[in-house]
Amino acid sequence: MTRPGGRGVLPPFAPGSFLAQLSPSVLEELLAGRQRTFAPGERLLREGGTDTHMFLLLRGFVKITAVMDGVETLLAIRVPGDSLGEVAAMSGRPRIATVTACGRVLTVVRTQAAVKAFIRAHPEAAALMTAAVGERLHWANRRRADFFTYSVEVRLARVLLDLSRTCGRSTDAGVLIDVQLTQAELASMIGAGEATVQKAIRNLRERGLISTGYRRITIVDMAELHKVSEEPDD
Repeated sequence: MTRPGGRGVLPPFAPGSFLAQLSPSVLEELLAGRQRTFAPGERLLREGGTDTHMFLLLRGFVKITAVMDGVETLLAIRVPGDSLGEVAAMSGRPRIATVTACGRVLTVVRTQAAVKAFIRAHPEAAALMTAAVGERLHWANRRRADFFTYSVEVRLARVLLDLSRTCGRSTDAGVLIDVQLTQAELASMIGAGEATVQKAIRNLRERGLISTGYRRITIVDMAELHKVSEEPDD
């Protein structure tokens, strides 16, 4: 796929992502905005901010975090093809989360006026955007429900499988989760203490289901990890 204006070839979007579902002509219109790059660790959006533009993620991964009970909590990872900040762009309300580049990131930025004009002109795209927001809410609610139902090991297995689907990369060793994540970030994502998550990671590693490196996790045995994710709570 070629970028609008002859700006080279776009990388593939994640299957099922917002941009991946748009028709070529609609996609071209939406991506006609200004491109912006971000360095690793740079913040694209800040929780509580009153800016109203929206980003479209073309390359790289970003972390979505929010402060909950005084603790910065990792909520999700967004992948190429995702929209970022669309809730503020559509509603004008303050940002509900912080978005941080995991590595070098390429985006297209669209103003609130451009977003609203696009939605009016393309109701089918608006429906896809609304569905994406709804799916994210469903995912977050499912994670919160897991906090009260399943053990830390089961919750960890479920999150690792989710991450493997969105940002996994096949290697000779298995499926590498291609985003650097600290154990503290994983702990915040599954609602557990860091020491407890360290123990769960060690257990999965000793069973040969995963391997670990510096801020890296590779799923070695996908089938067995699926079994762990489906285990009932004791």
